[in-house]
Amino acid sequence: MEDGVLKEGFLVKRGHIVHNWKARWFILRQNTLLYYKFQGGRKVTPPKGRILLDGCTITCPCLEYENRPLLIKLKTQTSTEYFLEACSREERDAWAFEITGAIHAGQPGKVQQLHLLKNSFKLPPHISLHRIVDKMRDSSCGIRPSPNMVQGSTYKKTFIGSSLVDWLLSSGFAASRLEAVTLASVLMEENFLRPVGTRSTGAIRSGDLSEQFLDDSTALYTFAESCKKKISPKEEISLSTMELSGTVVKQGYLAKQGHKRKNWKVRRFVLRKDPAFLHYYDPSKEENRPVGGFSLRGSLVSALEDNGVPAGVKGNVQGNLFKVITKDDIHYYIQASSKAERSEWIEAIKKLT
Repeated sequence: MEDGVLKEGFLVKRGHIVHNWKARWFILRQNTLLYYKFQGGRKVTPPKGRILLDGCTITCPCLEYENRPLLIKLKTQTSTEYFLEACSREERDAWAFEITGAIHAGQPGKVQQLHLLKNSFKLPPHISLHRIVDKMRDSSCGIRPSPNMVQGSTYKKTFIGSSLVDWLLSSGFAASRLEAVTLASVLMEENFLRPVGTRSTGAIRSGDLSEQFLDDSTALYTFAESCKKKISPKEEISLSTMELSGTVVKQGYLAKQGHKRKNWKVRRFVLRKDPAFLHYYDPSKEENRPVGGFSLRGSLVSALEDNGVPAGVKGNVQGNLFKVITKDDIHYYIQASSKAERSEWIEAIKKLT
């Protein structure tokens, strides 16, 4: 990273005038967050816009868009609102942490408070669990159970651990993820919620309250008296369900070269194991269905040289490329946002080939 850059990478931003969602390359500096258009495999200078962080307020988690649970909302001093979507909870929280630090850079006390918040916890006095559960079940502002799939089985009317934590935070029932996890554990102990599936059920046996509830996207929960497991007959499982039934190992925004028109587009890549697949999604679309993907069995993955443009690659691309060749000899050219990120992806994919 260049000097003075606190963090950089892709985020998906809501448009100002037309509320469409587009991937942009963001660069965070001490007092500004700059964003660039990304075209032909590189960022286009000058920046498309800048967000002045002085006096800015940040909301994270921000649950204003049901189909986009990983948002950060920034509101500037002039009341302009920005909605930025990250590719994973870890990435969202890392951005929020750095941006909050940059907003309060002039006040070291604030930054210290942030670090403390990450590690402190006490349950608010007089908080009524019934009130929380009533609000959770409220159809307008509650948490909406939906079918979720874990390890190949679909469970109706469930929600994932990390979305419940997000909801408890944004509803003001907890001030940090750790508090929300502890609160969710208490709700389980008092039989308002119950775990569904092996992951979340297994965690209950751990001693510490803060470890009994999993703040995680593969752990499922439900309201105590609703939940039926749907067993799908083996022959009914469609290929795509099989493909998407693996455990998520890694996800992130990467640029990919199109097969036909060879243009570069930013996609959210999700790597799964058992079975091993790499799928990619269009982050500008609302539905959470992959636009493409392939099996990693028998595939080859390798880094491409950073000097000069490798064969098969079109455009003046800003480095950090790698290539996956599938068993059927289809070549995918993919670009990471840094050398380190490229080697992480290559390592993770290699383990599954």
